[in-house]
Amino acid sequence: MTDHFPPPVPPDSSLVFHDDDVLAAKATRRKTFVVLGVVCSLVVGGLVGSQFASSDSPSLGTSTQPITTAVRTDDDEPAIDVAAVLETITPSVVTIISNLDDGQATGTGVVISSDGEILTNAHVVESAESVSVMFVDSLNPVSAQVLAIDMGNDLALLRVDLSGLLPVVFADVTSIDIGDDVVAVGFALNLDGGPTVTRGIVSALNRTITSGDGALDGLIQTDTAISSGNSGGPLLNTSGQVIGINTAVFKSSTDVAANNVGFSISVSEVLPVIAALRSLANGATRTEGYLGVTVLNRDDGGRGAVIGDVSPDSPADLAGMIAGDIVIEADGSPVDGQLALVAAIRDRSPGDTIAVDVLRNDKRMTLSATLTERPVQ
Repeated sequence: MTDHFPPPVPPDSSLVFHDDDVLAAKATRRKTFVVLGVVCSLVVGGLVGSQFASSDSPSLGTSTQPITTAVRTDDDEPAIDVAAVLETITPSVVTIISNLDDGQATGTGVVISSDGEILTNAHVVESAESVSVMFVDSLNPVSAQVLAIDMGNDLALLRVDLSGLLPVVFADVTSIDIGDDVVAVGFALNLDGGPTVTRGIVSALNRTITSGDGALDGLIQTDTAISSGNSGGPLLNTSGQVIGINTAVFKSSTDVAANNVGFSISVSEVLPVIAALRSLANGATRTEGYLGVTVLNRDDGGRGAVIGDVSPDSPADLAGMIAGDIVIEADGSPVDGQLALVAAIRDRSPGDTIAVDVLRNDKRMTLSATLTERPVQ
């Protein structure tokens, strides 16, 4: 049995992730996961982002091993050797098999510790009754325990009862630049055989998109082909180091084309979430911070998030925010739209103080809000 924190306030129906095009990979009612998104206007009924879960089944426990990260060098980025990158990562990439009440679904995961921890997307395992993983060189799946899930950040921590595994190496976040060559590896479409490898570049950094449980921020945008089944798989640099976890591809609900627009959760977001998932799995609790506003995108094309309603006596109200304020910065980070503000609040806890810069009648001011717990509805 799994305990869940209260879910965030859902977005309005004009902003949806369409998964009706997910391909059935096997005749045995298997399906592969993909998060498909439309980025447009959103009204959020209060800023709260993540939904958390931890298993209360007998636990394998979390690893005590540190996550392996690379140290940035000043050397020029080497020319990409896709075959070499694939050879490096293949032992550390697994197929995630989620057994559902109506069939089976698959995604991708990466080994993050030699004693059995595996990271994948939360949406790959959230509805699973049981989970197993397949290593590339194995004949049979291995049972896996879901230790903890963070729906807001779309990451989940699993563990298998194995040792001697080869963990991935996470890149230094400061080494990631727009235009870098990258490779995506995963079990696209749940095709038979080994993983699928595709090549592209880093198209943009620090993107923010919506998900079914709030907003994902700090994303890497890439033109690397990412398909159903790639969810939870790695985006890699020329050295075979993980720079992101593939999570979404853009799909318009209209006839507007959106080719090769994929998103990966950056290592800058992944590493602190791993630490939080380990803590959650070990019995720690987490309560979301609450600001107490609704936010909208500007309708004039400008940057910033417009404050709609402000709940009476909420942190936003006590900080002096009023309807019509345009939030342009949160704790020093630019707020280009409502999603960025949602994401800025999401990972904070009650008691945290956040500096919010707003425009009011064309005058800039900085307001300080101390977050609280979300009131019981």
